[in-house]
Amino acid sequence: MNPSESQQNLFANEASTSSVQSLQAPIDYILGPVEKHFLLSAERGDCATVKRLIEENQDHPEILNINCVDPLNRSALIAAIENENVELIKLLLELGIEVKDALLHAIKEEYVEAVEILLEWEEKIHKPGQPYSWEAVDSSSNFTPDITPLILAAHKNNYEILKLLLDRGATLPTPHDARCGCDECVTSSEQDSLRHSQSRINAYRALTSSSLIALSSRDPLLTAFELSWELRRLSRMEQEFRAQYNEMREQTQQFATSLLDHARTSYELEIMLNYNPTGENWDPGERQTLDRLKLAIKYKQKQFVSHPNVQQLLAAIWYDGLPGFRRKSILAQLLEVGKLGAMFPVYSTIYMMSPTSQMGLFMKKPFVKFICHSASYAVFLMLLGMASQRIEYLLIEVFGNKWMREILAGWKKRERGCVPGFVETGVVIYVISLIIGEIKSLWADGLMEYISDLWNIVDFIQNTFYVVWLSLRVTAWWIVQTKK
Repeated sequence: MNPSESQQNLFANEASTSSVQSLQAPIDYILGPVEKHFLLSAERGDCATVKRLIEENQDHPEILNINCVDPLNRSALIAAIENENVELIKLLLELGIEVKDALLHAIKEEYVEAVEILLEWEEKIHKPGQPYSWEAVDSSSNFTPDITPLILAAHKNNYEILKLLLDRGATLPTPHDARCGCDECVTSSEQDSLRHSQSRINAYRALTSSSLIALSSRDPLLTAFELSWELRRLSRMEQEFRAQYNEMREQTQQFATSLLDHARTSYELEIMLNYNPTGENWDPGERQTLDRLKLAIKYKQKQFVSHPNVQQLLAAIWYDGLPGFRRKSILAQLLEVGKLGAMFPVYSTIYMMSPTSQMGLFMKKPFVKFICHSASYAVFLMLLGMASQRIEYLLIEVFGNKWMREILAGWKKRERGCVPGFVETGVVIYVISLIIGEIKSLWADGLMEYISDLWNIVDFIQNTFYVVWLSLRVTAWWIVQTKK
């Protein structure tokens, strides 16, 4: 069998194993013997033969077209890229082969050296105002028109290639909203709605690349949180592609969570969680604001919040001021909690009189504050129960003498519109303090932040009923006073 016949058999076998991709190649174009020899030499990396064939037939394009492709729609340049033959790549570029989408193929193969060579070549041959080589290819390309080098490199999550592209000014604009009604989106959707949705998915798949976020964002955590929230919204809007959007959302959450693994000490973790780009920098020894953790809760980043490093830091903050509390037995812990709860009037009074004293600062510890608030609210509920049962009346009826019972009879005659008793006075003081606390919370957080927390809505409704009760109580007293 002569060489030409063996080459024909080789290309025939390749064509039979790639029926789908061969449809992308021009049907009416048949490779000549020299072109088959040329492509086979490029596939084998025979630079000398490739150079000789081009030089011998440079004046005979009908015999050898340097841009010819095999049945797999691969040119000699693409074959050199797939075989990582940098010498042949340089040779073909110098001999004038068309680049077309070769850069995209190099990125797909993650061949960094070829990407760098092709980028330098593109800068050399590109004319301002003209499309780039990968943009000017026809429909025979293996890549859709929305795939740019940066998007493809982000899909591969290749740090080196992404850095090369970003250093040369490549950008990835944020995709249009799914409900966008601009002319471009309307036209694209009418022409091919599937392609329109896929292009948005391709863009977001690139944006969720951990390497791209790390290289292009000044605040990777915030970018990951916002991107995860946006993907959550898109998964609800485009339910047909919910699985893809949820997969990308999971990827961004894993990226944000993996950043916590790089914290080697508690100090580094505290710096990360207390970072506030719009406010003052947190310094060790100051009260921890945990702005980043609050942001993660706002964007529902469960993996981030539940990370062991975060939970360990929160536990250390929570039990601050009570060393060794978690190592005590359950009975010892209950006794400690009971002691703190019983002492809440003393702690509260000292805090109001001297908040910067040692006892006042102890009151500000999270766990101590929680126990004191819980004990205080338990007393408030107890007062409500006592007021509803008229505890003063019951005590006098059970333990009172004749004189006290006569006074009780006078009270019952004037019960409607009377001045609040001792228990009701305590309830009124508690209600006023609760209302003041909610007003302070609303003032500090702002209206939108306040209503975003459903517990604040519950507290607001509860306080509304308290205010209605106070209003009715005052109204009853006023009506009785005016009728005298």
